[in-house]
Amino acid sequence: MTDSPAATAAADTALTAAQAALAAEYAAVYGYGVVGARVAEDRAKEAREAYEAHRARRDAMRRAVHDLGGTPAAAAAAYALPFPVPDADAAVRLAAELESRVAAVYADLVPAARGGLRTEAAAALREAAVRAVRWRGTGVAFPGLAERTSPTARP
Repeated sequence: MTDSPAATAAADTALTAAQAALAAEYAAVYGYGVVGARVAEDRAKEAREAYEAHRARRDAMRRAVHDLGGTPAAAAAAYALPFPVPDADAAVRLAAELESRVAAVYADLVPAARGGLRTEAAAALREAAVRAVRWRGTGVAFPGLAERTSPTARP
């Protein structure tokens, strides 16, 4: 028995979103290497914990992509940072940016996924949003949903 076109499209959407989440986790792991090297000592533990959390999520997303029938994409050798990170203040800004980007991809995965993957994606979105608030010092109304947080967005 073959899957319906709608089921195939849904599976493709979930796989694409899972690959995007995997790519974001790779970038976050890389980025936290930079954060850890530059962040002030009082935030070093927080950076290490986030690094380990993203490594665990990366591994989980590799398994999820495989479970969805895909081949997990490999990590790049290096990732372009969104801005220079010469000091501790920039490292904190980078950590907040990494978490915002991770939240955004999980916000896409939540509606695309089903079952346990959807639950895990929602948990990952929540965790990234909480870490972003801790790094940034402020939160946003709809973490991961940039179109809902823009000042020009309409209700």
